[in-house]
Amino acid sequence: GSTYAGVVSRESVRIAFTYAALNGLDICAADIRNAYLQAPSSQKHYIVCGKEFGLENEGKRALIHRALYGGKTAGKDFRNHLRSCMAHLNFKSCPADPDVWMRPAKTSDGNEYYEYVLLYTDDALAIGEFAENVLRNEIGQYFELKEESIGPPKIYLGGRVRQVQLVNGVKAWAFGSSQYVQAAVKNVEEYLVRRADVRYKLVKKANTPLPSTYRPELDVSAE
Repeated sequence: GSTYAGVVSRESVRIAFTYAALNGLDICAADIRNAYLQAPSSQKHYIVCGKEFGLENEGKRALIHRALYGGKTAGKDFRNHLRSCMAHLNFKSCPADPDVWMRPAKTSDGNEYYEYVLLYTDDALAIGEFAENVLRNEIGQYFELKEESIGPPKIYLGGRVRQVQLVNGVKAWAFGSSQYVQAAVKNVEEYLVRRADVRYKLVKKANTPLPSTYRPELDVSAE
């Protein structure tokens, strides 16, 4: 079987952002602290204790009961542990994307809808009227969350996230790739420095077909 943790797809993230915008729902993100150490290990590993375990234990063999970061199955073990927690909270895994979890809910005015939690290893993204409550008081009941990470998402799956208002007044979520572009440019710059060939260098200002202020996610013109 697989030894890796699952990753929610970018398409699922975009659909979730659109769903939240269309229904006026909140989006809240959070990171799980020391994630792997909270999951039981599916492997039988041991260590030989050193002096840091105390003189009375030095030289003894100790079984590792928790998923060890860097271990072959650590990612899968944590994913399975988190999945069991989501099922306990009455969420169901989406058949189209197993790392999208959904649960029937009702808004404060009685309308029925689905609230969602998207999982990317130890990153959770909740969509619902009470998204932060799902993270803090439900998932946070079983996993310790990084307090500083709880709130509207700023970066998810490596992409920059922000809430914007379209020209027609509709509020939506934008999911950009500027982080990837900046990283790609940096990689090229570092490669050229290592190559030390004066014939090749990046231009300071390059002509582009679109202005630097253009945002495709805000473009509502006809195609």
